[in-house]
Amino acid sequence: MSADELVDVVDETDHVVRQAPRREVRQHHLRHRSVYIFVFNPGGQLFVHRRTETKDIFPGYWDVTIGGVLAAGETYDHGARRELEEELGVAGMPLRRLFSMRYDDAANRVCGMVYSCTVNVPLRLDPVEIAAGEWLDLTAALERTQQSAFCPDGLEALRVYLAKLEAVRARQ
Repeated sequence: MSADELVDVVDETDHVVRQAPRREVRQHHLRHRSVYIFVFNPGGQLFVHRRTETKDIFPGYWDVTIGGVLAAGETYDHGARRELEEELGVAGMPLRRLFSMRYDDAANRVCGMVYSCTVNVPLRLDPVEIAAGEWLDLTAALERTQQSAFCPDGLEALRVYLAKLEAVRARQ
């Protein structure tokens, strides 16, 4: 998505209040919509990647999710499918919608939707988006988050995901 493409600006309840160019959204820290996708392989490993240095937010950081900002008028489901195809070259894989989340920090204000999918095809990493990537067991991924700079919104999605998994296991 280029800096001039339009993005929906939303309020805290995820209702569209107006549209603005992505550049303005970043400059003024406007709340917008994003998707986050946990990508697993059939062995249960999570795909973890390092963002390129040209990214407009968190350049060079590692991330535990694939995803990004939605275009104006784009639905969460469509955006998740688009991001998966753009960043990893993966199309047609079933996505599981997990939960919505709101994330705020000094650089990023998001209403987001979190998904997961299991990918059983080779990945084609977009070199504009992803500098490097690897499959890690969840334990190794969590250890990595303590050693390297990771996107904080992706980490928040992972924290909520793991808490929900633990709650499900506790009920069983």
